Amino acid sequence: MSWVYLVFAGLLEVVWAYFMKQSDGFSRLIPSLITLVAMMASFGLLAIAIRTLPLGTAYTIWTGIGAVGAFIIGIIFLGEQVSLPRLIAALLIIAGLILMKLSSNH
Repeated sequence: MSWVYLVFAGLLEVVWAYFMKQSDGFSRLIPSLITLVAMMASFGLLAIAIRTLPLGTAYTIWTGIGAVGAFIIGIIFLGEQVSLPRLIAALLIIAGLILMKLSSNH
């Protein structure tokens, strides 16, 4: 179950990163509130996950889901640049996440 909590924590990291961008430096109320709620939920789920998962594994996967997810959201919804080096970097992060999961004994 810890892995499920961890994945949802990572997805919520993507949510709060997107809405932080939409908050315009916390100057817009609704995106700011969504950011703060998603942050608290993400941190809470991460805290539950690290009760049984190794800290290094959980934190790496949490930030990796957030990084790759924010990268994808940026391209799809914010019109951010797509380039071969950025795509390769995202694939390397994904490969690292897979290796981290496979090397975990949980």
